[in-house]
Amino acid sequence: MYQLFIANKNYSSWSLRPWVLMRSLGIAFEERMEPFADHDNAANFRRFSPTGKVPCLHDGALQVWDSLAIVEYLAERHPGVWPGDPVARAWARSATAEMHSGFGALREHCSMSVGQRIVLRERPAALEADFVRLRELWHQGLRRFGGEFLAGASFTAVDAFFAPVAFRLQTYGIALDPVADAYAARLLALPEMREWQAAALAEPWRERAHEEDLASRAASMEDLRSPPSGHAP
Repeated sequence: MYQLFIANKNYSSWSLRPWVLMRSLGIAFEERMEPFADHDNAANFRRFSPTGKVPCLHDGALQVWDSLAIVEYLAERHPGVWPGDPVARAWARSATAEMHSGFGALREHCSMSVGQRIVLRERPAALEADFVRLRELWHQGLRRFGGEFLAGASFTAVDAFFAPVAFRLQTYGIALDPVADAYAARLLALPEMREWQAAALAEPWRERAHEEDLASRAASMEDLRSPPSGHAP
């Protein structure tokens, strides 16, 4: 059975991507949780990941790191990772790659924190530009392929890559437009996303760097998480 190494569900957007895809497609795996620490994560994570980062998929002795590489590895072995239609598949791969390498302002100013509700102190022009592109991309997929998901009727890898964005929009109270907001709501309503959120809210760990970054950007914050047990080990 696969082993998927991930970090805190509250913070780790990269971990969410292969996790929610595998859960949605019924691909069996053992979850290996490794919480972020206040000291050097890379030194600890190198025990199971060549880069010292999460996620990392183990298939026996084989290690596959980076969320996009994990998705492609799974696509070679399991149906449904990408759309069956070649046009939809090409579009989905392009949008996935754009999410993987782009949206830098969104990542910088809206770090994922599933269990908090945050009002940003400011929304820079670069962040607004990312929201414009996000709306454009989501509209394009939904209208072109005519389904509830970005590349058609089924949840595929491209939706998994944008799943953390749905959590970010919820966390920061950001509305895009009715079409995009409805798509984000559909993602949040998925049983697998609700399972991830419930686990994130129950986590006792806090990681100082994430918490300080969030606080520095917030005009106001509400914390829905369980009381902390302290910082991560």
